[in-house]
Amino acid sequence: MKHSFPLEPQFYVTAPQPCPYLDNRTERKLFTGLNNNNGKALNNTLSCQGFRRSQNVLYRPACVDCSACISARIRIKDFKLTKSQKRILNKNSHLSRNYHSALATDEQYELFNKYLNARHSDGGMSEMSIFEYSSMLEETPVNTKIIEYNSKTKNGRQKLECVSLADVLDDGLSMVYSFFDPELNKFSLGKFMILDHINIALNMDLKYLYLGYWVPGSKKMDYKSKFTALELFIDGKWINFNETSKIDTNIFNGSDKTILDQVSQLQLPLTAKYT
Repeated sequence: MKHSFPLEPQFYVTAPQPCPYLDNRTERKLFTGLNNNNGKALNNTLSCQGFRRSQNVLYRPACVDCSACISARIRIKDFKLTKSQKRILNKNSHLSRNYHSALATDEQYELFNKYLNARHSDGGMSEMSIFEYSSMLEETPVNTKIIEYNSKTKNGRQKLECVSLADVLDDGLSMVYSFFDPELNKFSLGKFMILDHINIALNMDLKYLYLGYWVPGSKKMDYKSKFTALELFIDGKWINFNETSKIDTNIFNGSDKTILDQVSQLQLPLTAKYT
């Protein structure tokens, strides 16, 4: 007889710190570690419940006075291109896509630094060394791919223009992190990578593309609301974005549930321990 028991990961809470998305707000995260034994199962199960992966950690916002960070995903089969998105694909039709294992390169790191210095110079990642960058990519106990996009120079060489780090889940792709050449603003490379990952997920017969968090009221995150077939994880369930009226950040005043309540309500994966 086979008996299944829930995995029992340990959950922790970070210390409060200034929110990077909304002024005069404080962020706090609920997180748990991943290892080679539970990594794939936990990543699959908790990604469906609003968690995100960073290296060997899964986290979800658990702020005391705010709940405006909302996990977002796109339903692949229901997605429809807008006219502007069609133009973005056409503008980037010269790019070639290449898949790699989760290994860092000097060329990636150079582009990563260029992106951070131009877009997020005041962020916590701006002083990341190449060793820390390598850890961000390579410390993963799950199925992770690096997707590079290259153009050809006049002499026929490949030029790296944008990079995505993506996890392959049972039900979708999760875009963990992406960056691009900030000098190529007119090509909308960030949006292009989302559109191309939708095509990748479609070809893999996956249901969703996980985009991370959408924050109403944050200009940095507004672009995510422009994609059709968008779902948001609110109050423990996924809802269609089109079914929500204009979302006001003032209604997200934080959860009245304690951390213990939040953890106890999580669905955890089962693993067979005895046969």
